[in-house]
Amino acid sequence: MPNEISQLLLNWSDGDVAARERLLPLVYDELRKLARKYLSRERADHTLQPTALVHEAYLRLVDQQHVSWQNRAQFFGLAATLMRNILVDHARRHRAEKRGGGEYELSLSEADRYGEQPNIKLIALDEALNHLARSSPQHAQVVELRYFGGLTIEETANVLGISHATVERDWTFARAWLKKELCQ
Repeated sequence: MPNEISQLLLNWSDGDVAARERLLPLVYDELRKLARKYLSRERADHTLQPTALVHEAYLRLVDQQHVSWQNRAQFFGLAATLMRNILVDHARRHRAEKRGGGEYELSLSEADRYGEQPNIKLIALDEALNHLARSSPQHAQVVELRYFGGLTIEETANVLGISHATVERDWTFARAWLKKELCQ
């Protein structure tokens, strides 16, 4: 099935709209797993459901113009980025409604076992990643693909077109940088 997904993505890039339509049933379950993973890190009374998150992300994915799809890892990396953006937007709206309160919690403990502070605020993480992206875009991309996209080291290397060893170094650096940034 991964090869079928990659082939459909390539066909979609070549303008085959039918390929895009055949793609959803093949990626839907994996997108739901990704959404459930994200939402499991949120507070228990979060109002956004996995199905709604998947549908919103998929709508944004199919709205992408001029994307040259290469493989399933790239697709799921972009899906992860879009889900992150949706959750951050949702958190900001909720915080604005609460007049400054109510940020959502997001646990990084699964990704890298940061240590003493297993939970951090989603908006703070987003801001830290944006800050990291300004000074080191590749490090931020590695975090986004590994942590938010759930990609392996190899898949991340493939999407970014860099070596396995470079991804490992970037991942180590980025985790340490984020730990320092978020613990201040």
